[in-house]
Amino acid sequence: MEHYTDIAIEHFMCPRNIGSMVNADGEATCGDPECGDSMTVFIKVEDNIIKEISYLVFGCPGAVATSSITSVLAKGKTLEEAQKITEEDVIEALGGLPENKRHCSLLGVEALRKTIDDYHRKVKK
Repeated sequence: MEHYTDIAIEHFMCPRNIGSMVNADGEATCGDPECGDSMTVFIKVEDNIIKEISYLVFGCPGAVATSSITSVLAKGKTLEEAQKITEEDVIEALGGLPENKRHCSLLGVEALRKTIDDYHRKVKK
């Protein structure tokens, strides 16, 4: 863990917003077949704002920390603002990631975007 920042270690040891969600407005799962990490994101939306967000994650400390910080970054944002969160935003919020773990930041961002897309599909029905 010596290559992780204190912020990343804190989010790994005490992940925020973790867990499943009953009656989620949007839900999606993403995975990285190369490393075996996977993440499912759940959101509840009110007035176009992510009021609740949670996730289930399976993976390394980098995957857990990036999932946690992605949920923190997205909560309270409009769907449009959350859709614009980037891998760099995640890495910056954690104070950096080891080079070989930077791909983990993509997992949370991709899962969040797919979850928002799922919400939009459900609303259109």
